[in-house]
Amino acid sequence: MIIAFYSMTGNVRRFIKNSKAGEHFGTYEIRAANKDEPVDEPFILVTSTYGYGGVPAEVKSFLRVNHRRMVAVASSGNRNWGAHYAMAGEHVSNEYSVPLLMKFELHGTPGEREEFIEKAGAIHESIRREEIQSH
Repeated sequence: MIIAFYSMTGNVRRFIKNSKAGEHFGTYEIRAANKDEPVDEPFILVTSTYGYGGVPAEVKSFLRVNHRRMVAVASSGNRNWGAHYAMAGEHVSNEYSVPLLMKFELHGTPGEREEFIEKAGAIHESIRREEIQSH
């Protein structure tokens, strides 16, 4: 399993780096240059939110190609947006019927980063058990 992430302003990239997600899982940064490339393994999407709860265009493009491998989503936002805070994660969760793992503000707190690694680890273990049982 990998963590596929998109960072519009650098906050999500910082969240991924500070959570040390790369030490636990592979990471894949979604960029304009690779947004249409297929990913060959299950992933958790971590995305920023723009404006009034919008999903970034690069993420939409990436998901058109890769949504079948997505197992969960987490999103970053700013609480100043009120009800629209980190809403991109809710939109992706609803559209693709995957769990919303969590929302975090900007680059996340140490507790939120730890929570993310714990939740992602539980999903990773669940996927591994399914793979073992299917053999």
